[in-house]
Amino acid sequence: MRTGDTGRVLAVCVVHAELEVPGRVGRTAIDKRPQPGRVPVRTLGLDGDHVCDTAHHGGAHQAVYAYADEDAKRWGGELDRELPAGWFGENLRITGLAVSDAVIGARLAIGDTLLEVSAPRVPCATFQHWSGEAQWVKRFTLRSDTGAYLRVLTEGTIGAGDEVAVVHVPDHGITVRDLFVGDDPDLLAILLAAEPTLSDDVRRQIDRHARRHANAERAAARKAVSTTDNGATDRRAAELDTGAQL
Repeated sequence: MRTGDTGRVLAVCVVHAELEVPGRVGRTAIDKRPQPGRVPVRTLGLDGDHVCDTAHHGGAHQAVYAYADEDAKRWGGELDRELPAGWFGENLRITGLAVSDAVIGARLAIGDTLLEVSAPRVPCATFQHWSGEAQWVKRFTLRSDTGAYLRVLTEGTIGAGDEVAVVHVPDHGITVRDLFVGDDPDLLAILLAAEPTLSDDVRRQIDRHARRHANAERAAARKAVSTTDNGATDRRAAELDTGAQL
């Protein structure tokens, strides 16, 4: 996604009804449906929308959730079912832009609003229950087509058919997918230095990635030492055995 790229809003979605879900959360507002006309967009989200699990969702850095129609269609083909706008719990179904590969901190002008890419969507047990698909969280994670959370910089309204214009892309180039996958700790360190407005949730996510890599490196080092020690022991045993035969 580069400055000057454009896409289009296919649907603007808000909560249709709360649903009961198993587990500690109890209720979810994941069931979102397209709205007619223009929908006001506030600092904490769209008018008519809300979250139930406020401990893990919502807030200024997760005010609006966008998902690419191209990704939705790819999933729909794989699952052999239609996945209409709102199925992913998204507020904006967008076409023409690779939302999951948007750069963190990129700014999107939509209608008279200005939104900033802030984080990937992390799938949860509620999403698993809603999908009705076996191992959905694992599959969604492996695909890493997460969509993007957006922060509202300028309030306004958004309607289906609005152009989505990429008006700014940070030089660091680190994407929503990069952050979600977390395979390159050096990239994430750059992101920490380059984006002072990162949310506490994202900072914790980066810290988890860093600890995972550190643990993997320690485990690899221990394995290498163990392999070296075992090799030396085997060689010494062979030398002693040869000596005993002479």
